[in-house]
Amino acid sequence: MDTKKLKVAVSGTYSTGKSTTTEALSLVTGIPRTHALTAREILVDLLPGKRLEELSAGELIALGLRRLEERIHHEASEPGSFISDGSVIHEWVYGEARMRAGINPSANIFHRILNEIVGLPIKPFYKAYMEAYGKVVKSRAKRVYDVYIHLPVEFDLVSDSHRPVSEPFRELSDKILLDTLKEIKIPYHVVGGTVFERITKIVELLDLPVVMDIKEAIIIAENRVRES
Repeated sequence: MDTKKLKVAVSGTYSTGKSTTTEALSLVTGIPRTHALTAREILVDLLPGKRLEELSAGELIALGLRRLEERIHHEASEPGSFISDGSVIHEWVYGEARMRAGINPSANIFHRILNEIVGLPIKPFYKAYMEAYGKVVKSRAKRVYDVYIHLPVEFDLVSDSHRPVSEPFRELSDKILLDTLKEIKIPYHVVGGTVFERITKIVELLDLPVVMDIKEAIIIAENRVRES
């Protein structure tokens, strides 16, 4: 594949190793990595003192738009090839999955039912908004990215106060991601295995240059992600 101006999006839901994989792949190939601020970092600035599971539908919209702004800004700043940690459809997928599963997907059944009842008046608007938002980001993804690398759910879910995510929610998000890639008819490859196996396979699939030893790159990448 021509790597003169190759724009690669690395897709995957929570705890699939996107950050480590993209960091290592960038080091191995010399292709710049782009990413948005984490939800945790954005919340500190946008909604200080709040955790992700406490956000209302309106606040989730604000968070998604801010991350979309971040992604577009960083991707546009790269004139040539880049490897994106996630993509512009990721925040939409998260919002879509939360709409289907309930605003807080890790809540117990009683609280999910209560939130569903309380949220009934705004649900039609939220659904219409997500449909419009989805059209915009799907169109952009199709225009901007040359290929997606999708990381399947293989690793244990790492949960914390900033990730109100359950295993069923993670599986739902993964399904929506894959369904969306098929819908927009963008080339994609599902690449699993260890980080080493993933990097090796991606380099082969996309015929990417190699400027650093893969094992060395993984060690550096894991340290960077751990410290971030």
